[in-house]
Amino acid sequence: MVNNQKIKEVLSRGVEEVIDFKDLEAKLLSGKPLRIKLGIDPTSPNIHLGRSIPLLKLRDFQDLGHQIVFIIGDFTGTIGDTSDKNSERPMLDEAVIKENIKNYIAQAGKVIDVTKCEVHYNSEWLAKLEYKEVCRQADIFSINEFISRDNIRRRLDAGSRVSLREVMYPMMQGYDSVMIKADVELGGTDQRFNLLAGREMQRAYGQTPQNIITNPLIEGLDGRKMSSSWGNTVNLFDSPAEMFGKLMSLQDEFIIKYFTLLTRVNETEIKKYEEALKKGANPRDYKILLAKEIVRFYHSEADAQAQEENFIKVFSKKEMPDEIIELKPTSYNLVSVLLESGLASSKSEAKRVIEQGGVKIDQQVVKELDFDIPAGAILQKGKLKFLKIV
Repeated sequence: MVNNQKIKEVLSRGVEEVIDFKDLEAKLLSGKPLRIKLGIDPTSPNIHLGRSIPLLKLRDFQDLGHQIVFIIGDFTGTIGDTSDKNSERPMLDEAVIKENIKNYIAQAGKVIDVTKCEVHYNSEWLAKLEYKEVCRQADIFSINEFISRDNIRRRLDAGSRVSLREVMYPMMQGYDSVMIKADVELGGTDQRFNLLAGREMQRAYGQTPQNIITNPLIEGLDGRKMSSSWGNTVNLFDSPAEMFGKLMSLQDEFIIKYFTLLTRVNETEIKKYEEALKKGANPRDYKILLAKEIVRFYHSEADAQAQEENFIKVFSKKEMPDEIIELKPTSYNLVSVLLESGLASSKSEAKRVIEQGGVKIDQQVVKELDFDIPAGAILQKGKLKFLKIV
């Protein structure tokens, strides 16, 4: 039976644009099973919550009875997509990609049912293409179309290098759609050009052009776009404590956006949260609800409840958490420990946090950059991050 309300939500929640809306809506209302595509390049070993936005949409389609297709870009990952970059992305070594993909299916399985999903690695077809076929594909597009993209135009205007390899990336992503005969492709707004390339490629190969659903991008913990390269992510494989603690550090202005894009909490309920926050409710209370919901989804109800209790214990009662991660560092220097533990993403950040009084050793603020932490000490960064040095 066609679920009209669910279809309406699929086409609206967390959606920036649908191409072609009327065509896709009609196909969904007809009850015809569609092939829904999502591809992710394994440029990092972790899938983060920003990637969960299209994964959740993929799950929505799966719940409606459609065939979902998850493509791991082991070939395109080595080439590098610069859609969201302001500089040329370096090619990655195949060994790095091979290492990164080890847990990709398991991570995606946190959101979708991988036992009922087609999973492909795009090296299956891209690695086999002959030069003549690549030239045929290249003839579908013009250089003018590629350089008209905002980020490419800015780089050219600034005199920065744009490689021919970058021109080829949308072709490869588009050919993925041809090979799996996609009816719909999902992706972020930064992928719009690549998604449209899929439509052109399908036309050239005699297929019906895929419809497209783009999702907005999500800010990371520091307010910039969530990105593994910036270290501002919440990862699907983070422990319950890591996940909860990171989400409690979220900037207040993103609470509702996180609820809308990263959860499936009822939108009516989210609207109530938004109204309450506008009327002066404590944002911390809603961050707790958010953190509990996300931990529950990726771990369990028991984990979510335990982390809430632990947060109240640490934050409100100013007690130590029940569980503290241990680290035997290669160097006991405070700056080095912050870097090695991942509590700081760079030396400059570590120094800034220390100098601003954001680090305690055994509950005492330490501002000396050359401080050596004794074994057995408890390091605390901010209000919620603890580390036992062994």
